[in-house]
Amino acid sequence: MRSLILSAVAAITFAFAGSAAQAERLTEQPLVDANWVADNLDNPSLVVVDIRSLTKSGSPYEAGHIPGAVYAPYGKFGWRAKVDNVVGMLPPVDVISKRIGALGIDNDKQVVVVPAGQNSSDFGSATRVYWTFKVLGHDAVTILDGGQRAWLAAGKAVSTDPVAPRAVAFNADFRPELLATADDVAKARAEGIELVDARPVAQFTGQAKSGVVARPGAVPGAKNIPQSRFYSDQDGAFVAADVIENLVADAGVATDAKEITYCNTGHWASVAWFGLSEVMGNKNTAMYDGSLTEWAADPKREMVIPENPGS
Repeated sequence: MRSLILSAVAAITFAFAGSAAQAERLTEQPLVDANWVADNLDNPSLVVVDIRSLTKSGSPYEAGHIPGAVYAPYGKFGWRAKVDNVVGMLPPVDVISKRIGALGIDNDKQVVVVPAGQNSSDFGSATRVYWTFKVLGHDAVTILDGGQRAWLAAGKAVSTDPVAPRAVAFNADFRPELLATADDVAKARAEGIELVDARPVAQFTGQAKSGVVARPGAVPGAKNIPQSRFYSDQDGAFVAADVIENLVADAGVATDAKEITYCNTGHWASVAWFGLSEVMGNKNTAMYDGSLTEWAADPKREMVIPENPGS
């Protein structure tokens, strides 16, 4: 059902996407630093999107944000949705496109995504939003490496003035090749497509399990590269391409292999997808949006307990 829905969406969006101009990118890099953002803040083509989640103490955006940034908190804005009883999925394309347009982002805007940057899982909010823009056909997107943490560490100014963006039209050009379905995962082994499990080792080996996943274990044939290895919590920065190449080699995956990343809900999987596709440069990488929340819910889909992380 999910694949049929996506096919229909792709056909619909393709029909009008040809009239949508793609932005002139201010950068080709998937990651930028605080100085780059500061130097480009006055560019009318730039939209800084603060996605930091609300906390018990309130809104981090209200406490201080990058001047001019719009606010779209990861957990509340609607970047993800429950689809076919699976949580954390890409919302219907028309719905997420309207939400993006409400941020003042049209197809001519360069987007910079800003997470808190405190750890790898938090940074996953940025990689997931980045993937969302990419799967919707918007290449003019980048992430502030280290997020708000890096901005403050660089001594940059913050503002407490809220920004109320003017809604504009954002037209998607859906890219199904970036979003893997359960059927794609089922066919992966036969087609020589690598499966990269981005969960912690304990979850991969079945010693632990997320509460939203029905059964412990992993998809047969998957290789484990925990998402925490893609981001340095200590430095507050994403690791370099050569580090990722070593991670891939250690896992027994070719650097140019066709691959699908997955996790529990498609959050940690986006960290691995971003590292493999955008930083290392393997454009043969897709992400399984439903991940194990969807996969393990069907008892007909096989799960295994790997003997070791490299199995």
